Amino acid sequence: MEKNAIPPKNKPPYLLGLFCVIPLIGALIGLALLLYGIYKYKDKRLIVIGSAGILWTIIAYTAIYLVGTRTSGFQNSFKESSQMQLNRLVQNLEYYNLSHGQYPDSLMQLLIDDKMAPIYDPMQGFNAKNIYYNYEKIGNKYLVFSSGVDCVPKTDDDLFPKLTIADSSKIGLINHW
Repeated sequence: MEKNAIPPKNKPPYLLGLFCVIPLIGALIGLALLLYGIYKYKDKRLIVIGSAGILWTIIAYTAIYLVGTRTSGFQNSFKESSQMQLNRLVQNLEYYNLSHGQYPDSLMQLLIDDKMAPIYDPMQGFNAKNIYYNYEKIGNKYLVFSSGVDCVPKTDDDLFPKLTIADSSKIGLINHW
């Protein structure tokens, strides 16, 4: 190599931009490319590639969320889960009554005896206002139900426990509002 030769300039890692099509990983690589483009290489194309990688991840996850939460298959799976947990919740309420001589004033009291009591309604998972099953103690009885897909209590899509017991008069469940 000659004494006065100019060393070759480092070429920006444009090919790393191909990894930007993989959501999440692409955002991390996109961030690195964006920072390299701004601070190390001062290269506009690298900045655009990095920004596109970050944006692609945001678009991909937003689309997955919107399509997933708005489809009937997604909602039905949460409906089935809510129904099973609601049925189990009746068992927890009845056990609480046997142990304490009365039904709880709120579902939170069930957590004293059973930390895994199913008081959270999966159908309300994206509802910031109420994530619990609806519960009301009425004398020696109680009303418990899920607000359903619309997240509004006392509408047509509400879910109630479905029990197969011979004599429902022996439990305190009121199965309607």
